[in-house]
Amino acid sequence: MKRLLLLAGVVTCAIVRAQAPPKQAVVETPLGTFVIDLMPEAAPNQVALFTQLASDGTYDRTIFHRMVKYGIVQGGDPASKHPEQRANYGRGGLFRVKAEPRAPRMTRGSVAAVLAPGQPDSAGSQFFIAVVDQPALDGQYTVFGRVSDGIEVVQKISETPVDDKGLATERVEIRKITIRDTPAEPYVNDSPAQLAQFRAVLDTSAGPIAIELFPDRAPEHVRQFLRLADAHVFDQTAFHRVVPGFVIQTGALSSRAAPLTEKQQRLVHNLQPEFNDTKHVKGIVSMARGDDPASATTSFFICVGTSPPLDGRYTAFGRVVDGMAAVDAIEAAPRDGETPTQRVELRGVRIERVR
Repeated sequence: MKRLLLLAGVVTCAIVRAQAPPKQAVVETPLGTFVIDLMPEAAPNQVALFTQLASDGTYDRTIFHRMVKYGIVQGGDPASKHPEQRANYGRGGLFRVKAEPRAPRMTRGSVAAVLAPGQPDSAGSQFFIAVVDQPALDGQYTVFGRVSDGIEVVQKISETPVDDKGLATERVEIRKITIRDTPAEPYVNDSPAQLAQFRAVLDTSAGPIAIELFPDRAPEHVRQFLRLADAHVFDQTAFHRVVPGFVIQTGALSSRAAPLTEKQQRLVHNLQPEFNDTKHVKGIVSMARGDDPASATTSFFICVGTSPPLDGRYTAFGRVVDGMAAVDAIEAAPRDGETPTQRVELRGVRIERVR
């Protein structure tokens, strides 16, 4: 598209180009999938080659042929498609990219071009991923991407047995690498009116509980709740606190059956209070917190009675609109003090569009 610019009485013709959206590489392996955020601003030629090879299937059925346990994994050699060429793994696909700037730091998740020793113009299809920070490699390699999701999968790959030369003795294949536009972060820029289009359905071991959200009263709490639900942060947490006539509480990470991934961990943060005039009556959903009003993170509760002392001191952000029978069943669960004697699980939270 051309646009005319008037500068000091002079007509200038400028070409305005739409900026290309950021790209990711989705790497599928038998041990799971991980995602690389590509960095063309740091290494345009390396990213261009990697994108081309991924798109034409060059990486399909290659393996991670070299690794240091909990250190690095290396792959991308086209020769590694062929088990009979194992003695040559690590020598193929090189000398296709001229030297590009070296990254000052090699940190956990960095994806870098492999080089032949002492030959800066030797980058090609091969790459390696740092499983942990590698300060000994700082300033030596071109980093062209970073693992943004699934570094746990890369760490698992690094556990592959190797021989005395560091070559893998078991095949962990790259099944496919798909290049895609980086998805927009959900809910981040939505207005309260847009957030009001959604409701949440808690999938509990006592039955589903549907919640209407209150973005007009607590927009940032609703936004964060939706983001955490979308990222499955609440999955496999327990209703760890049950106080009949008062609250049932869930979402605490300490009750989660499995640890969060690093991507999930990055989403968790303290919330500033959004106290409002909502009364804490039966069915109201509100955020739990510690003594600090800004200490709410993931744990929330459903009122099972009227509790005026909570009004204006805890942030109410929704109410149960369906599934009160499940709420009542959780309230009636046998307990040892405030802890159910049998685990009552929040299996997950499904987000539905209602408008």
